[in-house]
Amino acid sequence: MTSKLKSLPEIVFVDADASKVESYILSEYEKITGRSLAKGDPVRLFLLTNAAVIILLLNKINETGKQNLLRYASGNNLDHLGALVGVERIAATAAVTTMQVTLSAELGNSTIIPVGTRFTAGDNVFFALDAPMIIKAGQTSGTGNATCLETGPKGNGYIAGQLKTLVDPVPYVASVANITTSEGGADVQDDDSYREDIHGAPERFSTAGPDGAYAYHAKRASAKIADITVWSPSAGIVEVRPLLTGGELPGEELLNQVKATLDDKRVRPLTDKVTVLAPEVVNYAIDVSYYIDRDNETQAGAIQSAVNKAVNDFVLWQKSKLGRDVNPSELIARIMTAGAKRVAVAAPAYAKLTQTQVAICTDTKVTLGGIEDA
Repeated sequence: MTSKLKSLPEIVFVDADASKVESYILSEYEKITGRSLAKGDPVRLFLLTNAAVIILLLNKINETGKQNLLRYASGNNLDHLGALVGVERIAATAAVTTMQVTLSAELGNSTIIPVGTRFTAGDNVFFALDAPMIIKAGQTSGTGNATCLETGPKGNGYIAGQLKTLVDPVPYVASVANITTSEGGADVQDDDSYREDIHGAPERFSTAGPDGAYAYHAKRASAKIADITVWSPSAGIVEVRPLLTGGELPGEELLNQVKATLDDKRVRPLTDKVTVLAPEVVNYAIDVSYYIDRDNETQAGAIQSAVNKAVNDFVLWQKSKLGRDVNPSELIARIMTAGAKRVAVAAPAYAKLTQTQVAICTDTKVTLGGIEDA
């Protein structure tokens, strides 16, 4: 959720405080009837039962009201809010890659590899050619785009050379292989990401020129894009750097996908030259020792597990946003919250990052230094 949405005040449409509702119902009854109700009076118990139903209805009214507001809406309600500004939830997408097909020899005629020809790494995940691949006479190889037959992230991460099995035989083909890492597969856009797109929708009413407009259009290229930086290193030059969910770096296929989206004549001003690059990586290592209070000695095992999880969460947090400084204070705070008495950090040191950089942990060393008295 964007910081602007988070900073909005909490909304309460109706007061659903249980004690107030119960008190009001009982006092109104006593006022009308002139009769006091003892705690065990059957009428009192009946009225409290009605009060419970009314409280549920009041809570439902609050929830229904909130589902009309961008900060709180979810599921189909969020889709309807998106429709008001013309922003649809990004559908699930399939991974893509570039395939190379090599013939056994030069042929006198052009060889056509039909559209839909399938390739696999032997694990029942299949990619198929998007269009016929034509290998001209006298040439021995050709390349073409292929898309996974299943949507979602299942088709991501096949490095060059892994998709080497031709499922549908084609005469004279000696070998096949992907020459780029497959990527771009994503599940249907989740609520938080979609909410941000709706909130940023007014930016798209301008041709991409403002950085917010470029960021909006670039993020719409794939539901896997979690963060993006747009800046201009010189006049007329626009540099876009996307970061994927989980702190993953985009590969060639996804960068091309974003570039194609931004090069649309309805998006890019004619005078802008747009480049789409992966973020610059700043590597760091973690080397920490932590100590447990003797009073918590019996919980040492649980604290150790909690500390390890805190460190892993820090690693993910650190790489999930562009320009996020390497911050050992954040690491210490998380380990202390996990139950440590004190923390000694040998690495990392604080490092200031630019808006085009992302911090990636290359090594983690977490040591229980011992049990100490308070």
